[in-house]
Amino acid sequence: MSVRGLLNVTDLSVDELALVLSLSRREPASLGRPLTSSTGVSLGAALIFEKPSNRTRHSMEMAVVQLGGYPVYTRGEEVGFDTREPVEDIGRMMSGYHGLVAARVFSHSVVERLHESCSVPVINMLSDESHPLQGLADALTMVNEFGDLTGRIVAFVGDYNNVARSLGEACIMLGAHYRLACPTGYNASDSELSRLSSLGTGSVEQTNDPVVAVSGAHAVHTDTWVSMGQETEKAERLGVFGAYAVSQSLMSRAASDAIFMHCLPAYRGYEVEASVIDGSASRVIQQGHNRLHSARGVMAFLLGVK
Repeated sequence: MSVRGLLNVTDLSVDELALVLSLSRREPASLGRPLTSSTGVSLGAALIFEKPSNRTRHSMEMAVVQLGGYPVYTRGEEVGFDTREPVEDIGRMMSGYHGLVAARVFSHSVVERLHESCSVPVINMLSDESHPLQGLADALTMVNEFGDLTGRIVAFVGDYNNVARSLGEACIMLGAHYRLACPTGYNASDSELSRLSSLGTGSVEQTNDPVVAVSGAHAVHTDTWVSMGQETEKAERLGVFGAYAVSQSLMSRAASDAIFMHCLPAYRGYEVEASVIDGSASRVIQQGHNRLHSARGVMAFLLGVK
């Protein structure tokens, strides 16, 4: 039987999510060194990347170091999920080398199978369905800004993708009202909206109109319109999403103290105007830095720190 892991934000209860955010705000020294053995030897942490990343690699490696471990960066082709060897063999082997395994993959089923075969905690660093580490960093950024998300309006404008899904899970678990503005064909299904609404005390609504979604919002989120692996769809997507750019005009519909957030990398002039992402309402740098703090917090939680 596999041990506790984080494949989706919803692998945490509402109380556990609050605990992870609390651990994320603590100084690293106060968390101890859960990735160091009783004999003082640093435990390894396997960080497997089918997809390259800037923030994910740096934040995870530094979080592992701050918790007393030794990060081992591994490219996807070095392990070869289901090409060089089965996912299950890789999971069982990595469990003998490391105190923790994390994977950034294309297919969510790969990280699910890895979790089932490992005897150490497994963290999803991104899959086609879910980006829980980003969701935690987003939640931490907003909680740091507003103190409490209960009753706050959080808008997401663009493609209902893995980032939007994990953000919605965190928001509703923390009591926020989550508004989606997505074009038809790139929106959340009715069953997905029902699933989200069942997660906590928050609520969710969806519209095709960005102005409706952003009106009165306290935080406005977006993401790239063309994610890694979608390059062949670029021309089509740019045509579909043209009306969903976060402009100064759109931000003016939000609350007076509204903040702008983007998980990065961002493409100025497409999903967001440069004046918005580089303006005073932007929290994208803090949001990126919080990838380190939230990664450290969730690893500490999975390793038993209270």
